[in-house]
Amino acid sequence: MKHLLSINDLSVDDIETIFTTAAEMHDVQRREVKKLPALRGRTVINLFFEDSTRTRSSFEIAGKWLSADTINITGKGSSTSKGESLRDTVLTVCAMGVDALVMRHHASGSAQQVSEWVDAVVINAGDGTHEHPTQALLDAYALQQRLGSLEGRRIAVVGDLTHSRVFRSNVLCLTKLGADVTVVAPPTLMPSGVEAWSKSAGFATSYDLDQVLPTADAVMMLRVQRERMNGAFFPTAREYTVRYGLTRDRLAALKPDTPILHPGPMNRGLEIAADAADAAQSLVLDQVSAGVAVRMSVLYHLLAGEESA
Repeated sequence: MKHLLSINDLSVDDIETIFTTAAEMHDVQRREVKKLPALRGRTVINLFFEDSTRTRSSFEIAGKWLSADTINITGKGSSTSKGESLRDTVLTVCAMGVDALVMRHHASGSAQQVSEWVDAVVINAGDGTHEHPTQALLDAYALQQRLGSLEGRRIAVVGDLTHSRVFRSNVLCLTKLGADVTVVAPPTLMPSGVEAWSKSAGFATSYDLDQVLPTADAVMMLRVQRERMNGAFFPTAREYTVRYGLTRDRLAALKPDTPILHPGPMNRGLEIAADAADAAQSLVLDQVSAGVAVRMSVLYHLLAGEESA
């Protein structure tokens, strides 16, 4: 594997290998000195054209803990703000001899395009509404740490599916691992063509959250991405919460200790109540911790795995 652009780039064995290494990397977080020499001499550029806290920070920490030289470049701080094209920007950066580009961009398919322009390893950190593969990997890893095997587990993915790259990557990842996935959203936030995709990919769709929740083994709430909306996808925030939010009442309707996930950032009081976000079974912070371990594993396998084997 040269790049990580989509969950489709990975087989089940690839995913399990990443998880096995991530478990070893997770131990590094508990050490007093959090440093491994695996990527010494390597240079990783985090090239983010969209805002990010968790993904960019965790990739930066992951690279530094593996001893790589890690540099952050943002869209506002790059020459693209002066009108330079994406192609010229990435070619300029890679001409400096970098080994990997971790890239987030607002255009779907941008990571694939960049991978055809450069020799460096390209890791997709989110491209438009297309995919976010490392988020799906860390979500599945955090769930596996809590539940064990995901084979046959019923997982509900709820929220703004139309604008969510996380939803697309998670459906691919979770179904590959044998989970029984149901996606839930209002009709206006259910992606066009999802019915045909669900049949080929092997997941279910529903508009009724209260019907799905009682049998779920895990629930993933997705953020309402109002910054991507150019129209009224639901009448009011209050109505969305009543119909599709993980409220205090819905929290009580879950099976005991059902894990709750949210990839963040959270709109507390909209798609998830504070009671649910801070509940004992919430994996929100576990996901953040898992993000560093999984991204360390991905960087290791893409940049050092073969040399170390």
